[in-house]
Amino acid sequence: MVFLVCGSLVVLLATGLRTSFGLFLKPMSTHFGWGREVFAFAMALQNLLWGAFQPFVGAVADKWGSGRVVASGGLAYALGLYLMSETSSPYTLLLSGGLTIALGLSGAGMAVILGIVGRAVRPEQRSWALGMVTAAASLGQLSVVPIGQVFLNHYGWSTALKLLGLVGLAMVPLAGLLSGHEDENTHGIRKQSLNDALTEARKHRGFCFLTAGFFVCGFHVTFIAVHLPAYITDNGMTVGLGVMALGVIGLFNVFGSITWGVLGGRLSKKSLLSCLYLLRAVTFFIFIIVPVSAGSVLVFSATIGFLWLGTVPLTSGLVAQIFGPRYMTMLFGIVFFSHQVGSFIGVWLGGFLFDATGSYIIVWWLSVGLGLLAAGLHIPINEEPVPSLVIGNQ
Repeated sequence: MVFLVCGSLVVLLATGLRTSFGLFLKPMSTHFGWGREVFAFAMALQNLLWGAFQPFVGAVADKWGSGRVVASGGLAYALGLYLMSETSSPYTLLLSGGLTIALGLSGAGMAVILGIVGRAVRPEQRSWALGMVTAAASLGQLSVVPIGQVFLNHYGWSTALKLLGLVGLAMVPLAGLLSGHEDENTHGIRKQSLNDALTEARKHRGFCFLTAGFFVCGFHVTFIAVHLPAYITDNGMTVGLGVMALGVIGLFNVFGSITWGVLGGRLSKKSLLSCLYLLRAVTFFIFIIVPVSAGSVLVFSATIGFLWLGTVPLTSGLVAQIFGPRYMTMLFGIVFFSHQVGSFIGVWLGGFLFDATGSYIIVWWLSVGLGLLAAGLHIPINEEPVPSLVIGNQ
């Protein structure tokens, strides 16, 4: 229970701070006279590097424990926010908001926490517990984004980022209660070398499909998180509605993450993932064809919020179900890297195409197509545990 509570609080802070970055796109771009592509590329680089670091950080956490990894990530996160507040050029924005915060997220982000919780709970409770951690990420979005907007309104973008950095330091003491280095025999964890685990996953066809499908999740959520507030104001709506939209996404994701996590403990996880991505594609399609209004924005936000991070307990739970929890953090880190490549492309392409065409419409239609693709990718996945896992538990 300590792992679940403290881990959820770390995820709440890490995700809430990251989601608030979309609020800074317009003020920073306007202040420096940049096009949106500069800020969007920094956020895209952050997501890409976060994903690239994650398998290696996950391997360290799996082998030597997670407490120090999370503490180091929290410190890097706070430092990155401070350096971002002192940005004076695109180059320094890339180093701060891109590289340094990416290091922080790889240590204190969801992948490491999911590994801690996944090892700490029994298999029959795992999907539910992972859903609770994911729901905490939504609560972070719901609570930290409005705080960021208040800081922004009262103090300007630079001081607001410094204050958010102070908020992020709370992750460090929480890390002291997260060891993440459970005994090998706890909750059915088998003995296996890291290289054997990598070889086993690489040869598994379903692992490849799962990795490819998570690319689409990254494309969807990061494009929306960074560009939706600007898209809303571009269509004549208020800044407040943009903040409210992100808050509604976070609120409904609390219910969605728990719901998908509970369902994942009872039904086929791969079938639920196919259903979730199909529903996303339908939601994007409807949002595109109806006129933009406050009502359509809020309905879209609520619907996509329910589908927002429901992929996480299902995807991470499927990794643990097929390969076991021993190297869950590292293996999910590999899948997560694909997610972050999708995040990089989604957030950067949004800025690039907006600067080139003055519209986000191409990216919205791409989101529909990718949702349909991901729905199909999960159908052939074999959910059965690998033979060595079954033998190891006998």
